[in-house]
Amino acid sequence: MVVEWDWWTVEFGDAHAGVVGVLVGGVEPGPVYFDVGSGPEMPSTMHWSAYDGLAGRPRAQALRAGCACGWRGAAEYPVDWDTIGDQPLDEADVDLAGPLADWNAHLSLVRDKAAPLPDPLAALLVEITGQLTATTADAPLAALRAVGVLERIAARVGREAAGALSDAGVSAEAVAAGLGTTTSKALVLFLTAQDR
Repeated sequence: MVVEWDWWTVEFGDAHAGVVGVLVGGVEPGPVYFDVGSGPEMPSTMHWSAYDGLAGRPRAQALRAGCACGWRGAAEYPVDWDTIGDQPLDEADVDLAGPLADWNAHLSLVRDKAAPLPDPLAALLVEITGQLTATTADAPLAALRAVGVLERIAARVGREAAGALSDAGVSAEAVAAGLGTTTSKALVLFLTAQDR
């Protein structure tokens, strides 16, 4: 079963992308490797559905939410192998609602610490999203042009905002919390602000 939020993309970008994780023997296993014959590379994955016990792969005992920031959900959701039987996990009707709810709760805490967007700006962003989506359906080239304009505006304004924060002596840690991102990404913003 393919699930839209196997890697959730959210307002915080990939810093808080969510994933369904697996537990085998109470710990997160390493990646599953696929033997495709001879060659220098062996494909691997950590997608939850690969841990189905087939072809010598580990068999997931439980699922739990995870986040790219390193957070892991405390709740474990046992995999019902009696119901699944011998079918691959990606073909089984596995309930992922628990991990999704846990990750959403984690994201709520991140949102609470992030700098709030002024209501008019938040509404404008929603409106721009709707307009771009509609334009993509009707005139995809125009949508791409608009996206390019927005990227250039965002880069310029982002450098100015990061520069103002840097000039004010705001720490990278405080910026990271306010943006819901990592300290290393906040430091990159400060570095790009030097180009203003």
